[in-house]
Amino acid sequence: MSKADETGAPVPEAGTTSRAGPQRPGAATRPRSPRGSGKSRTAHRGLSAAAILGFSAALITLVLDQATKLYTLFVYDLPVKEPVEFAPFINLIVVWNRGISYGLFQQNSDLGRWALVVISILAAIGLSVWIRRTSAKLLAVSLGLIVGGAIGNVIDRIAYGAVFDFIQFHIGTWSWYVFNVADAAIVAGVVGLLYDSFVLEGRRAKK
Repeated sequence: MSKADETGAPVPEAGTTSRAGPQRPGAATRPRSPRGSGKSRTAHRGLSAAAILGFSAALITLVLDQATKLYTLFVYDLPVKEPVEFAPFINLIVVWNRGISYGLFQQNSDLGRWALVVISILAAIGLSVWIRRTSAKLLAVSLGLIVGGAIGNVIDRIAYGAVFDFIQFHIGTWSWYVFNVADAAIVAGVVGLLYDSFVLEGRRAKK
């Protein structure tokens, strides 16, 4: 049996507790965090799927570029064996490029060499920021290819004073530019960037 206080309201007897149990001060007014909010905050602070793809593309490009250059130069010893017919339309030769990709804008001075190094590094940093902010996967991968290729050629300029090109594409007596993996990645990245800008960007805007 419960006792009644002066107002007539029942008072629990000593040794009994309410079914709801004791509550901490302020517990009734404290809002609960929505389920999964911790994960949402973590995802917001981390990299998006597009950014992960972009930086992965940059890393893979850089590793492949440097691995093929180091093997061709110091293991296969192409400077001694050139020219080598690798395929019906591809020869392996040694060309030291002091310009940008595909031999453009040749620089014969140390000032020009280091200017290209600085410009390439600044461009890679800017594109990396773009990768970090974009949610478009093809755009991120395309930017990653350009970043990886740019860094690969920067390493060459710092280590050798010029970029090591060794892949010669030719048809009969007609020969195209001599290039490397980094150059090919940069071209593929530019193509992907243009496709995203002129085709995919319009589709995203309509959604």
